[in-house]
Amino acid sequence: MRSQRVLVMLLVLSLVFFGISSQVFAEDNDIVDIAVNDGRFTVLTAALQRAGLVETLQGEGPFTVFAPTDDAFAALLAALDVTAEELLAQPALADVLLYHVVSGKVMSTDLSDGMQAATVGGQNVTIDLDGGVFVNESQVIIPDIEASNGVIHVIDTVLVPAGFQLVVEDAEEPAEELPSIVDIAVNDGRFTVLTAALQRARLVETLQGEGPFTVFAPTDDAFTALLAALDVTAEELLAQPALADVLLYHVVSGKVMSTDLSDGMQAATVGGQNVTIDLDGGVFVNESQVIIPDIEASNGVIHVIDAVLVPAGFQLVTEEAPTPQPVEAPVLVTEAPAQEPIPQTGDAGMMMFGLMALAGVGGLALTRRKK
Repeated sequence: MRSQRVLVMLLVLSLVFFGISSQVFAEDNDIVDIAVNDGRFTVLTAALQRAGLVETLQGEGPFTVFAPTDDAFAALLAALDVTAEELLAQPALADVLLYHVVSGKVMSTDLSDGMQAATVGGQNVTIDLDGGVFVNESQVIIPDIEASNGVIHVIDTVLVPAGFQLVVEDAEEPAEELPSIVDIAVNDGRFTVLTAALQRARLVETLQGEGPFTVFAPTDDAFTALLAALDVTAEELLAQPALADVLLYHVVSGKVMSTDLSDGMQAATVGGQNVTIDLDGGVFVNESQVIIPDIEASNGVIHVIDAVLVPAGFQLVTEEAPTPQPVEAPVLVTEAPAQEPIPQTGDAGMMMFGLMALAGVGGLALTRRKK
């Protein structure tokens, strides 16, 4: 019997002590302190700090705060498919938080069914007492946690104000460093003659510059066809005095994508002459067809073409092979007849025949240059 009295007395003393401690705790801790010390509101307190509202909710108030737990925020993050950091970066974060705050100290016993409570954010929340205490669709799971400057009601979901729009910026992937026009041509393998020509004409540094440039790039097959038509070797073509002019006839200033081209368009080349765009049945530059468009580079774009562009007025210059001189026989003791001059045969004769044939190729002017 005596032991029962002792237990009852201890229970009464503990309740009294708890009541006094709770009152002292409430008097000494504001709303923010309680949220920080509780452990269930880490996202909420981080959001208050990010939105610059800590000082506001540490003010005199009084305030009534409907405080979502970390579980409530986790559910919202899953529903929105965003991270906590992305949520805290929202431009409307402060508006969302202030939608959880009502001016004045409103205890759960002060709430009535259908009550419209004006939030500090400017919009109302609706109270529903059917089957519990609900704020909009959020249920109050722990009511009436008193603070020195108001009261907290713990809720199980985050309140989202009308008109809230989620803003999520796509993470910017590091921009892949594109190679220059020359680097692309060198590494491709289909432009060995073109790259050799650029080196011979000393245009490599130019086309590695900032640009931007648009290059109509003939393949090795395109150069092979030109060499056959002119009946010259690659070395003879690269030795042309007008090589740079031919190459610059393939270059347009600016970055011109295939979608920027129009039928009949006249594009001024860096060489000073225009090329004509024809979109009938494909993309053509003069008579050359674009077979691979829009290879982007750090300093422009490449359009691969199937034939070399030859500017108007281009003159093919070839060198004649030297004519062999007559050879005199050595003088002996007895006089011998002088040898006849060696006839022009072999390579020299063939070169003369080739030059005569080339005079009518492709409307190109042919000039012989003697050594």
